[in-house]
Amino acid sequence: MAASNPMRRALVAGTLVTAAAVAATLGARRRAHAIRQGSDPYPYEVLSTEPRGETLTVDRPDGTRIRMITAGEGPTVVLAHGIYMSVIEWSVLWDMLLARGYRVVAFDQRGHGESTIGADGISTLSMAGDYLAVLEAVDARDAVLLAHSMGGFLAIAAVLDVPGVAERLRGLILMSTFPGDVLRGAPQNKAQIPLIKSGLLPAMAGNDTVGTLFGAGLCGDDVSPAMVQVFLETFRQADHRPLVPILEAFGAEDRGDRLGEITVPTIVLCGSKDQTTPPWQSERLAAGIPGAQSWWVPRAGHMLNWEATDAIVEAVAGLSKPR
Repeated sequence: MAASNPMRRALVAGTLVTAAAVAATLGARRRAHAIRQGSDPYPYEVLSTEPRGETLTVDRPDGTRIRMITAGEGPTVVLAHGIYMSVIEWSVLWDMLLARGYRVVAFDQRGHGESTIGADGISTLSMAGDYLAVLEAVDARDAVLLAHSMGGFLAIAAVLDVPGVAERLRGLILMSTFPGDVLRGAPQNKAQIPLIKSGLLPAMAGNDTVGTLFGAGLCGDDVSPAMVQVFLETFRQADHRPLVPILEAFGAEDRGDRLGEITVPTIVLCGSKDQTTPPWQSERLAAGIPGAQSWWVPRAGHMLNWEATDAIVEAVAGLSKPR
């Protein structure tokens, strides 16, 4: 009988663990189902349609080919998307800016969408250099650069370290972004980035429940199932392994102590519920960049490109007025 007690306890413990796992799985499925039943401010068909315009290719010295799309006449707005995304990120904002009389330029970052990776590979310096090539290709001399997440990290590097970039800008919108040190104060990043680097999260995101919850974590209080679906489609299609170096650079590099060198008029735009780029990062940007304005979007998360299009248009208008 004495020998059976440890066995009984082990059996009970195993049963409890199994029950907890089943409960967690059922809870996750219910949460994912509830998300998929939510409302959409923009339909999937709109979110999943790439911007329409003239397609150009910029050839870089290392063999990288950057795909760009341009449309419209008027003050130039250049759009730089975040990691794992593409020009699809601007599916809604594109037409809004065109309707207000802007020339709009979007490009796929190297290794994303239809842009390739040349001999210089993926790094902060190589990708920041692409920004100058894009600005030169469209002869931008007085542009507003709207940069989201990774796009903002690279925009800061481009303005600080790539001669000629700052001189072609009249304004900079740093949206849901950071100058580096991306793991500090960001539990979501600490959990997800190692999983992405290992290849586990891209594999797990193929599961509808896991993928839906992952995508919903990028949104604020009002989760749109269509936004989650379009993000997941781009994330699942991405070639993740070549992008690991820039993912590592987010944590290993930090230009926070150089923000005072930025002289381009800047608006820092952040969602109050952003878990990917915690508010302290935006507060640091606004405090460090001389004269920067800090704009907050209540209830919004990391995907301001879809969650806060009106605020973005207002920010662009504020920086594109004649000086």
